[in-house]
Amino acid sequence: MRFVSWNVNGIRAILGKDFAAVFAAFNADVFCLQETKATREQARFEPDGYYAYWNSAEKKGYSGTAVFTKREPLAAICGIGWIGLSPLSAVPMGACCIPVLDCLPDCEHDKEGRVITLEYPEYFVVNVYTPNAQDGLRRLGYRELWEDAFRDYLCELDRIKPVLVCGDMNVAHQEIDLAHPAANIGNPGYTPEERAKFTALLESGFTDTFRMLHPNEPDRYSWWSYRSGARERNVGWRIDYWLCSDRLANKILAADIHAEVTGSDHCPVRLEIML
Repeated sequence: MRFVSWNVNGIRAILGKDFAAVFAAFNADVFCLQETKATREQARFEPDGYYAYWNSAEKKGYSGTAVFTKREPLAAICGIGWIGLSPLSAVPMGACCIPVLDCLPDCEHDKEGRVITLEYPEYFVVNVYTPNAQDGLRRLGYRELWEDAFRDYLCELDRIKPVLVCGDMNVAHQEIDLAHPAANIGNPGYTPEERAKFTALLESGFTDTFRMLHPNEPDRYSWWSYRSGARERNVGWRIDYWLCSDRLANKILAADIHAEVTGSDHCPVRLEIML
């Protein structure tokens, strides 16, 4: 099966940049988007042969995720506040249309449309747009709280069945994952705290699929600043991932980064896995 993830940095903008053709060319079984910055009604992207699920932020034009899947899931869940309330398979289809906070007032992390989970009989697919620590690290404290809550959520899912996790995780994990590591120590996306949280996630039972297949391959990035011709010079960061439960690692067929695909400051990342 083929899974693709892409931070499109605004789906309405990218629709004018041949996004539909790129989407069709990948012919993915599941295609996950981050930073959609729109509602489903605003985007009006309804590809033939796909079920679509959207989770939009309360704040207009901000954040947001969407998933397009050829195979109808058992359930589609927005946010990370559902675990522990009921079996996921009991959550009604269309749950992504429910304002999560209305029924989960204590779920502080579900205001920004950052997570969609699809449940299938054999596995979960989780699409995430992780909060950025932001300039001056003014949101690093919240980011750390988010990381702990999201890791707990994934581990709870993993106890039920295997998990595939994708998205813009806003962290370059190792020195090999960005062009200028020494110059960026302490900057958003490369702080010791963020890197440690990602390590903790992997140690909780998850595999970085690209790095598993390409352990020493440098200069492979998924995000480039719009400044100073960074993309043309390949001065980038690898911050977009496909992770999987460790017990699925032996089923991975391919994991790649498609830097040739333009239209956003990020590029798509792809996973092929035998499920």
